[in-house]
Amino acid sequence: MVHLRSRRRLGVAVPLVLSLTASLGFLPAAASAAPLAEPAAQAADAPSLAYVVNTKTDRRTIESVKKATAAAGGTVVATYAKIGVIVVHSANPSFGAQIRAVRGVESAGATRTAPLSAAGTTDEGPAQKLSHAQSTKLAKASAATEGSEPLEADQWDLRVIGADKAAKINPGSSKVTVAVIDTGVDDTHPDLAPNFSASQSANCVGGVADTSEGAWRPYTAEDYHGTHVAGEIAAARNGIGVAGVAPGVKVAGIKVSDPNNGLFYPESVVCAFVFAADHGVEITNNSYYVDPWLYNCMDDPDQKAIVDAVNRAQLYAQKKGTLHLASAGNSNHDMDADSIVDDTSPDDSTPVPRTIDPHTCFDVPTQLPGVVTVTATGVKNVKSYYSSYGYGVADVAAPGGDRKFQIPTDTPSANGRILSTMPNGEYGWLQGTSMASPHAAGVAALLKSKYPYASPAQLQALLKAQADNPGCPESYDQDGDGTQDAVCEGGKRYNGFYGFGIVDALDAVD
Repeated sequence: MVHLRSRRRLGVAVPLVLSLTASLGFLPAAASAAPLAEPAAQAADAPSLAYVVNTKTDRRTIESVKKATAAAGGTVVATYAKIGVIVVHSANPSFGAQIRAVRGVESAGATRTAPLSAAGTTDEGPAQKLSHAQSTKLAKASAATEGSEPLEADQWDLRVIGADKAAKINPGSSKVTVAVIDTGVDDTHPDLAPNFSASQSANCVGGVADTSEGAWRPYTAEDYHGTHVAGEIAAARNGIGVAGVAPGVKVAGIKVSDPNNGLFYPESVVCAFVFAADHGVEITNNSYYVDPWLYNCMDDPDQKAIVDAVNRAQLYAQKKGTLHLASAGNSNHDMDADSIVDDTSPDDSTPVPRTIDPHTCFDVPTQLPGVVTVTATGVKNVKSYYSSYGYGVADVAAPGGDRKFQIPTDTPSANGRILSTMPNGEYGWLQGTSMASPHAAGVAALLKSKYPYASPAQLQALLKAQADNPGCPESYDQDGDGTQDAVCEGGKRYNGFYGFGIVDALDAVD
């Protein structure tokens, strides 16, 4: 099940389903040369937790740390030797402290606060389904524009970034793949099947990639988040349903959501970044934050280890040619503020309110170096009411929807959210920065199609260069109560609401 929360997954999601027939610095932990002579004692009823152990990458160190892991009561689940990350399970409550004292270990910590036996997207709200008769009526109303997809009239988001016009010039290359790291992708959907790349898809839950047939698919129809994101990027222009921003590129699914609670744990995300890199993926979309911490603080050994592990994985992918885009979050947080109140972490057990410094506590992966941070806008090209932002944090903006203050007047449904694919051949509306990031990823895919030899850094520069910046609004009092709902800093070239601007698909292909 997808557990929808305020940021989570970076979406303020209220889906409406249509059933249609057709450079962070890391300080090494203190090290000791003393070996752990015998396995640590474990309480019979001690819960088993998952850990990431980050080491030097030479073979001798890794093998030595693996032996120390066993001596400390840990079981190695996966070893990513190229980046020096080892995934471990242990019921020893002192495992973290013991392994951090081992020579060669640079950071280590628990990736969760709930036991492994216990039963992350950015949208919010339950799904609302339409009857078949209602969806058929909407499809007929939407098909009035010649040459468009049956439901495209409701896709205001394509028009505001010129994606409908861009598709006529260059729909994107099938040599470019965008991997959706998410809750899974239903590749049997008729709008996704033509562009789906099974060879670049996997289930990475738990930290080990499973590439068996269909492993990348969502657990249930309620795990719709990844399928919706995939459609926004690359739904085919095939006379069925909707269209994606880059309807000619390939899309892959890398599932990372835990089957028991729907959360996106660090070890799964590490696996996803490495898998994408090793399978030739050009772009990843990350519409989530890594659980269980909304912000990971570097003065906490567990959270520091999470940042270190995920950062190693995403940097490895960048070095192999993969650009990452990620959602900014749905908490309307100013991530350049002096402090932020985080009252949702940890989200896998009991949250404990805390005040954090966003300059030393990081939203992962969106605040990692080289990752493109995407904020959300509505039909009026104004920051969506829920979207987090921040001067020096935001890179670009893209349509994510706004059901409260930015409602389109020229669509059959007059819906301010984003219409896209859902599991089992359905369609539905969601809103959130989860929806903004895939729009930007689609534009990045168009740019990669045009400039196939562009490196991730060059591609990011091209993405920022083609964006259109509206500048800071004179007032951001969305609800009209006389109080500014957020403060935008910066000017027309760069600001905290839109970064370098709102992405423009037509400019990307012109």
